This record gives sequence, structure tokens and C-alpha cells, in this order.
Amino acid sequence: MLKPPQFSKEVKPIIEWMDNYMKNIESYPVRSQSKPREIFDSIPDKMPEQSESMQSIISDLDEKIIPGITHWQHPNFYAYFPCSSSVESIFAEMVMATMGVQGMLWETSPAAAELEEKMLDWLKVAMNLPSTWKGVIQDSASSSTLVAILTAREVKTNFEANKKGVPNNLRIYCSDQVHSSIEKGAKIAGIGSDNVVKIKTNDQMAIIPAELEKAINDDLAHGYVPCCVVGAFGTTGTMGMDPVKAVGEICKKFDIWYHVDAAYAGTALLLPEYHWMAEGMELADSYVFNPHKWMFTNFDCSCYYVKDTEVLKKTFEIMPEYLKTNTTEEINNYRDWGIPLGRRFRSLKLWFVMRSYGLEGMQGKLRNDIALNTDFVNKLKARNDFEIIVKPMFNITCFRYKPQGFDNIEELNQLNKAIKDHINDSGKAYITHTMIDDKYTLRFLPSATYIEKRHVDDFYELLVTTILVVH
Repeated sequence: MLKPPQFSKEVKPIIEWMDNYMKNIESYPVRSQSKPREIFDSIPDKMPEQSESMQSIISDLDEKIIPGITHWQHPNFYAYFPCSSSVESIFAEMVMATMGVQGMLWETSPAAAELEEKMLDWLKVAMNLPSTWKGVIQDSASSSTLVAILTAREVKTNFEANKKGVPNNLRIYCSDQVHSSIEKGAKIAGIGSDNVVKIKTNDQMAIIPAELEKAINDDLAHGYVPCCVVGAFGTTGTMGMDPVKAVGEICKKFDIWYHVDAAYAGTALLLPEYHWMAEGMELADSYVFNPHKWMFTNFDCSCYYVKDTEVLKKTFEIMPEYLKTNTTEEINNYRDWGIPLGRRFRSLKLWFVMRSYGLEGMQGKLRNDIALNTDFVNKLKARNDFEIIVKPMFNITCFRYKPQGFDNIEELNQLNKAIKDHINDSGKAYITHTMIDDKYTLRFLPSATYIEKRHVDDFYELLVTTILVVH
């Protein structure tokens, strides 16, 4: 059991371990190769009766924990969406843990509340988001979307649902490509998954506005109450981009809360060349993007913006006597801007990252990731046995192997699954898949903070050699 005076001595092997991990991360298999329950069974059934040394703990970290880790910071991690970190973000996390701030109120740490407000303002300006929006940090886009749905529910029921319960006729609309968190949020909010209306998408996986308007009119005719539309600024499977302005105008016409989920792709708005994609964003009532995905800030850190903070606070505010202070009207008590009472000092990570990188440094990194993806696409196009399923967007490519004369969709699906499984089982890289028009589609997303061109080149060679093995 350690005490603060021992910190400087005992931290040295921890720092050395962290340094070695970052230096040698490419030596690990990207995806954990452990079997189910293997880690669980390796850990004793009871906590130790006596104190154990940090040396023994670190030894078990290497022997028992690391084998069960999928290395999200590995340059050859191309799966899902990334969970990017950086040296700067790690430093900030260390400082955060040292201070142990619980920033539920302004008074419990004024710096935590005011730095959060300022960092969200920095990003708002850099991304050319509406100047009237106000921001708050949530833990994830799933939580942010739930906050949006709950706020939309209260606005639509004149704030009666919180008191009397949720009516059974509220409707939420989204494309058939959106993240599962929308349906989950509808369940938690008491609206119900049956009241989530999935709207058809076009060949680029973007919502069709005319289909959205038709669904709203149909629901109105049958006594339903349109409550919320969740638009996707980059879907999880394919990076499909719903037309922000067209959807926003429909929401304005029918007085429906409009939430934009830009969890991954929102970071691209740091690049001025993509600002046109956000045309009409001022029509949105709320918006979320995650710096912990593509902005070099370790999990968790989700930036949630809202047009009307009063309805947000009215949805979540509860003021027991023990939380009352003398400064309520002058500052932001962010406990009233979301679900949890307790709040981490997440803005410190943004402060470290944005100051160390600078806007130009972040822009350069994002452009490099996009260029790496473009290079990979060109390699695929140079052959006649790969199919690009949807137009590549930012740094994601959705493709499949399709040799000439090989047209049976089920056989092609099995072939591409075998390619993916062989790559992942090798430990040399990690990719995931999605289904597009019943096609088993491979996703490639180069975005690790310290990725280089050689990593993408190596992955392409791995892909080609894997095809020779499985086909």
C-alpha cells in the first residue's frame, strides 16, 4: 500500500512500462488472440489478504492482462472507428487522475467548468459551427444522443413526460444506416424501439429526404407525434452523409427536434475544405462529435452542442438543498446538462492536445490519414478483382474482393469473410465488416495517431497474400 511520498520512486517502473508499450506496440498482435474465459480463469478468485508489490502487479499486467488486450493504438488497427490517443492526451489523463477532480458543480472546481466551456468554444470556432450553440462534454456519442432524445421528448410533451410518464405515440426518425444507439436511446427514454422509424437511404447510404417527409405525414395521419429526427453526419458502417440542410428544413417545417450525430466524421470539420458538408447545420437543435475517435484525445470525450440550453437544463435539472450554491446564475453547472451527477475533468485532455498540436498540426494529421486512404483506394483500383462498394469518404473505404467470373453472392460473402478472419487471426492487422445490399463488405480505416505510409503499404501486401491463401 503506497503513500504520496513513495510516488516518485514507484512511478518510475510505470513510466518505463508505458514508454516500452508505445515503443513496442507493433510487436503485439493487433487483435487479442486469447480465448473466452482465459483471462478470467488466470486471475485469483479472491482479492489478496496482504498488500502486494507494484513489481508483482506490473509482472501480472504483462503476463495476464496484455494477452487479452486488443491494441487500439496499433498503427494496423483499421477496425470499427478508432479510439485515438496521443502522448499529450496521456499526459493530461495522468494529471487528471492525480488531481482526482469531480466537477459536478462550478464550485467543486471552477477551472474544470470554465475550461470545458472555453474548449468547446475553441472547437466551435475552428469547425465553423453556429456561434449561438453552447457545448458540454459527455462520455460518448451514445450518451449524447440519449440526452438529445430525452430533451426532444420533454419539449414535445411540454415537459410533462418527466413528471407523468411517456405517452406511447411519440416517434423518432432516422435512416436505416444509423448507429444502434438511437434504438437503444429510444428504449431508455421510454419511447420504445417500435416507435423508431427507419427511413430508406440512397446508393451512398444517405437518408432520402422525400421518404422522411412521407413517413412524418403518414404518422401524423395515424395520430402519432413526431418527436425527434436523428441525422447521420457519417454513418458507422459506410460513412453515409445525410443531407444536413434538407433534413433540417423538414424538421423546421414540422417542428421536430433535429439531432445530428457526427461522432466520427465531425472531426473532419476542422478542415475548411469540408465545411460545405455542414451547410444548414444551424437548423440542428443538437449535435455531437467525439474527439476520442479521430482527434487524438483518449477515451472518453464527446462534445455535445445544443441550440437552446434552457430546455436542456429544464430536462435534467434537479436542485436538492445540498447542491445549492450562491453562483448558480453566473456560471455553468454541467451536472444539469446531462445524465450523471459526477463529471470527469475531460476538458484538460482537449487543452493539452489542442495546444500541443495547434490547429495546423491537427489539420495536417487528418489530411495525411485521408491521403493514406486515397493511396489504398488507388491500389485497389489498379487491379480488376476488387470492388469499391460505396464512394470512399474521408479515410474510410468499403470494398470487397470480387474475382472475375465469381458472381454467386453467398460464395463471395463467405470468401470475403474468410479474408477478414485470416487477416485478424494473423495478428498483423485488424479490420471489420459491414453489410451493404446483402454484400459482405470489408471496411478499411487508417487513422491511428502515429500511422505511417509503410503501415498501409504493409496492409495492402497482407491483403494480397491473404487472398492467395484463402482463394
